[in-house]
Amino acid sequence: MKLVFLGTSAAQPTERRGLSSICLERDGEILMFDAGEGSQVSFLKSGLGWNKPMKIFVTHLHGDHCLGILGLIQTMTLQHRTEKIEIFGPKGIDEFLSANIKILNFGLSFPIMVAVVDEGIVVEEKGYHVSASNALHSTPAFSFVFQEKDKPGRFFPEKALGLGIPEGELWHKLQSGESISINGKTFKPSDVLGEKRSGKKIGISGDTRPTKQLEEFFKNCDYLTFDSTFDSSLQQKANETFHSTASEAALLAKNANVKNLILTHFSARYSDETLLAEEARKIHSSVIAAKDLLEIEIK
Repeated sequence: MKLVFLGTSAAQPTERRGLSSICLERDGEILMFDAGEGSQVSFLKSGLGWNKPMKIFVTHLHGDHCLGILGLIQTMTLQHRTEKIEIFGPKGIDEFLSANIKILNFGLSFPIMVAVVDEGIVVEEKGYHVSASNALHSTPAFSFVFQEKDKPGRFFPEKALGLGIPEGELWHKLQSGESISINGKTFKPSDVLGEKRSGKKIGISGDTRPTKQLEEFFKNCDYLTFDSTFDSSLQQKANETFHSTASEAALLAKNANVKNLILTHFSARYSDETLLAEEARKIHSSVIAAKDLLEIEIK
């Protein structure tokens, strides 16, 4: 599992930074959070692949977070994609996509499913779920959390063999959490597995002011990417535009017991992110300033 940052700039691109888009790749599936204009270019450079199972989560309907979906799906059609894409976003996402697809006459090569989201669990899959919480921005907006479900513990082949369980399908069932029976005797996964491993929790803030609600929503995240548009000298501008400073992002992450904070969505006024990262590190011990095409392995 890894995070890939396709675009880390706010509102307008720079020579080094594209507009907002973050991908989480897990077990051959791609979960994309936002797609600013030109996201398909960074997607191409990332090598993530055009025909994998994919879901797109849109935090809000500002152009630097959603206009890139149009170019992305058109490029995917030209790449002969066949896998469906599921798109989740705030009220209006369905109208935005249906109108533009009709007007631009894409002739898509794959199906698209669009769903309007509200607070709570948005997607429930076998190995994870994605939930949404209201963010505080100048337009209706959501933040998202990816929560991986707990995984079975380490499998010990020597224990299985010692219990007389033959290698093959029965081992697979035990590793998948199923009990098995052999000659009337039942074996539980705990007989051959170690302690369960906690699933990872990853937060995506989108554009927002810090709030107590989000602090609770992101509680105990292993990784949190948070709006860090400005440094603290521009606090008033952050308030006026409903964005956050790097120090505010760090304080929220500290209060929420976040293990690793990743700053993103930087104003174009910053030629590099050093100032913002240094500001945040005065408050939180583990801070990364994202760059376009940065990959972070989730271990």
